[in-house]
Amino acid sequence: MEEVYERIFVGCDDECFKSREGWVTVHACKSPCHQRAVGYRRSLPRGHPNYLALERENNLYLNMIDPPQPLFMMPLFTNFLRFTQDHWNNGKNIFIHCNKGESRAPSLALLFLAKIIGKISNLSFERAKEDFLKIYPYYEPGAGIQIYLQDNWDKF
Repeated sequence: MEEVYERIFVGCDDECFKSREGWVTVHACKSPCHQRAVGYRRSLPRGHPNYLALERENNLYLNMIDPPQPLFMMPLFTNFLRFTQDHWNNGKNIFIHCNKGESRAPSLALLFLAKIIGKISNLSFERAKEDFLKIYPYYEPGAGIQIYLQDNWDKF
């Protein structure tokens, strides 16, 4: 787990936790976290109320994979931004993890730093990425999330 900004941490599955005093956790991975939290194995019907996200106590479980094409849906990101902004404003530490801590979780942290608290550039995804790499050099966004963030940057 690495602190990318005060109270904002990025990590991988090995560091996943559900409950820690003063913390919230964003689980940016379908497997295993979203699957376990919602209670399914292979896939979930699109009409399921928790198809994209489940918020439970201090946890946000996102049905997020890291495909090479931009298959993401905007509610994944809007749920994330609302959840983290609410908890940021309440003084909580925010831990965001995905399977490896290289693509999805740091992409969400980058989005939060640029769009919510303005600690890195908000002009474009490319500028935000340049700034973010200075504080989190392990950032290796997958092609799908990178394209999605580039194409939708102004919509966040």
